[in-house]
Amino acid sequence: MAGNSQRRGRRLTSKAGAPKGSGGKNKDSLAGRGRTLPADERPWHKGYSGTEKLPQRTAWKQDKERRAAAEEGRAPKIGQPGSKDTTWGRGGGRGVPAGRGATGGRGGKPTGRSGPRVTPGRKSGPSKDGPELLVGRNPVLEALRANVPATALYTAQGIDMDDRINEIIRTAADRGIANLEISRAELDRMTGGVLHQGVGLQVPPFAYQPFEDMVAAALEQQAPLLVALDGVTDPRNLGAVIRSAAAFGAQGVFVPERRAAGITATAWRTSAGAAARVPVAQVTNLTRSLKACRDAGFMVVGLDADGDTDLYNLEAAVGPLVVVVGSEGRGLSRLVGETCDLTVSIPMISEVESLNASVAAAVALAEVARRRSVEQ
Repeated sequence: MAGNSQRRGRRLTSKAGAPKGSGGKNKDSLAGRGRTLPADERPWHKGYSGTEKLPQRTAWKQDKERRAAAEEGRAPKIGQPGSKDTTWGRGGGRGVPAGRGATGGRGGKPTGRSGPRVTPGRKSGPSKDGPELLVGRNPVLEALRANVPATALYTAQGIDMDDRINEIIRTAADRGIANLEISRAELDRMTGGVLHQGVGLQVPPFAYQPFEDMVAAALEQQAPLLVALDGVTDPRNLGAVIRSAAAFGAQGVFVPERRAAGITATAWRTSAGAAARVPVAQVTNLTRSLKACRDAGFMVVGLDADGDTDLYNLEAAVGPLVVVVGSEGRGLSRLVGETCDLTVSIPMISEVESLNASVAAAVALAEVARRRSVEQ
């Protein structure tokens, strides 16, 4: 106020105080990180439009957005996979990130990287064609007993020795598999924090059974039984279904190649080694494969909460049978449901809408096994 600049007790500093912030002191931590990727280049974002294989989680996000958009009558806010080149320096360098030379590294040194780009600091998923690390005492022991090909055995230093560990080490030595003793922290890092019980077995990519061979082998049995999974994306559910298939006498399991879980270390662990005993096939088109099973003499039965037939009244259980299990969220897809000869529901006395995919498969396979044992 005019005339008061010399008054006693006047304020000499700003009321707002000093601005808060790092003052640029943390900018060095971002040096060399490169630009932040836009949504259409992030494999984990629903707007991803890259040319690399679409991650299962991203496909689920995009499918969820499509359904929500259809209900609200609007266009879905998702990317167009395959429309944008997101590879490292392939095709004349179109995939080279901004701000880097053709070498793609610091100081002009080649990095030798390939595959989808990810924001620095995030880990990309394991290569589909790369080795898997199978962990857990039971899965590792079952895999060794079944002569699953392996390249190395990792054991944690100071591991608690029991009968299973002794047999694992002895069997690996008999097969000429290198036993590498590493720290528990290093094994934690290799497994990404998964419970490993102090042991890990490095195995090559899973060898899927040819679908035609699996069907032919099943038809040679007295009671042919196969299990098909329609869009099950959780490898733990896949492993649990394989374990149930082994327990109740199924001769094989087949899954789609795309938008479905494959045999990974997680599926191996959940199956408790049953994946070494039950043939698993990947098919390009599930609907076409189910039709092939029907032509071969199988009855195709789909599990559906609104099925036409009660599971306990399934008379077809005693003949050649394919049990189709739907995905965790939407169940059977429309085309698969139309391909099934019969849809079957599991009777429940509570208000629960549905069962987990692997639990439903176990219940259905147990009932099929019970009926067949009575017939015999």
